Amino acid sequence: MNLRNYIVVTGAYWGFTVTDGALRMLVLLHFFHLGFSPVQLAFLFLCYEFFGIVTNLLGGWLGSQMGLRVTLIGGLFLQVVALGLLALLNPGWPEAVSVAYVMMTQSLSGIAKDLTKMSAKSSIKVLVPNDAKGTLFKWVALLTGSKNALKGVGFFMGGFLLSVAGYAGALWIMAGALLAVSIGSWLKIPSGMGQTKVKVRFRQLFSKEPEINVLSAARFFLFGARDIWFVVGVPIFLEGTLKWSFPRVGSFMALWVIGYGIVQSLAPVLLRGHAPTGVTAARAAFVLAGVAAAVPLALSTGVPAPTVIIAGLALFGIAFAVNSAVHSYLILEYTAGDKVALNVGFYYMANAGGRLAGCLLSGVLFQLIGLAGCLWGTFAFALVAALIALRLPRSAVRPESLVHAAIKVGDGD
Repeated sequence: MNLRNYIVVTGAYWGFTVTDGALRMLVLLHFFHLGFSPVQLAFLFLCYEFFGIVTNLLGGWLGSQMGLRVTLIGGLFLQVVALGLLALLNPGWPEAVSVAYVMMTQSLSGIAKDLTKMSAKSSIKVLVPNDAKGTLFKWVALLTGSKNALKGVGFFMGGFLLSVAGYAGALWIMAGALLAVSIGSWLKIPSGMGQTKVKVRFRQLFSKEPEINVLSAARFFLFGARDIWFVVGVPIFLEGTLKWSFPRVGSFMALWVIGYGIVQSLAPVLLRGHAPTGVTAARAAFVLAGVAAAVPLALSTGVPAPTVIIAGLALFGIAFAVNSAVHSYLILEYTAGDKVALNVGFYYMANAGGRLAGCLLSGVLFQLIGLAGCLWGTFAFALVAALIALRLPRSAVRPESLVHAAIKVGDGD
C-alpha cells in the first residue's frame, strides 16, 4: 500500500467534497428563498446529474488512457471554474435566464464531481495489492465514509456561509480554497497512475462482465432511493413546513451526512471484517427498503413529524451507509487493476443516473404528494435495488479470471 499517494489522493478528494456539499446546500436554500418551486429546484440540479452520467463513462476511458492524475486534477480545476461562474450570477436577470445559467454552471460542477470521485476511488484499487481484500475493503470504506462525513461539513458550511457572506461571497471563498488544493495536488500526485497497458476500444466501454452490469443496475436504484427524499424533499420540508432557518437546515443535513459517513467508515467493523459478497448486498438492500417503508407509516400514525424525520433519517442513514460501502467494495473486487478506471466509470455512470432520476422525482413527488410521496418512492427504488442484487455472485469473483475472459473475447474480434 502506497500510503503517501493514498493520503494525497484522499486529501484532494476531501477538499473537493467540502465545496461540493456546500454548493448543493447553498444553491438549494438561496433559490428556495427567492421563491423557486420544488420542481424548479430539482431542475437546477438535473444538468449536474445528467452530465455526471456522461462524465463517468468518458472519464473512465480518459483515466485509463491518460492516467488518473489528469482526471482527478481536471475535476478539481473545473470545480473552481464552476464556483467562479456561479458567483457571477446577476440577481437582476430574468428568472428563465437565471435558471438556464445555473443549470449550465451546475453542468460543469457535475462533470467536476464525477471526474474527481471516479479518479479517487479508482486510485485505491491501483494503490492496494491485488491479494489484500481485507485491506481493500477497509481503505475503500475509509475513503468513502470520510468523504461523506466531509460532505456533511460542506452542508453546514453552505448554510453558514450563505448567512454570513452572502451568495457570491460564499462562492468566491470556496473557489479560492479549492484552487489552493488543486495546485498542491497537481504537484504531489504521480503521473501515469491507473493507465491501462493496452489501448482500449471505445465500444469496450459498454462491454462489461455480468457482475458489473448487475451491480451497476442495483447502484442506480440504490442512489435513486436516497435522492428521491433527500435532495429536495427533506430540506424543503424542514425550511418550508417546519420553518427552520438556513443554518439550522444546513446543520441538520450536515450532521446526517457526517453520521452516515462515520457508519460507512465503520462498515468493515459492522460486518466483522468479512469481505462482502452479493448476498451481503441483497440483504442490506432489503433492510433499507424496510426502513424506507417504516418512515411514512410512522407519519400516518400521527407521531410528530420532526421526531419521525429525525429518527427515520438516522435509521435510513445507517442502512444506506452499509449498502453504499458494500457496493463500493464489490465494484473493485469485480474488476482487474488495469481496467479499474473503465469499470468504476461505468459503475458511477449508473450511480449518476440514479441520482438524476431521484433528483427529478424528489421535486415532482414533493410538489404533488408531499414528503410522504417521496418516502414511498424511496421504498420502491430500494426494493428494486434489493431484487436486482439477488443476481450478484454469492461468493467473491476472482479478478484474474475476468482478465483472462476479456483477453479471449478480444482475440476473437
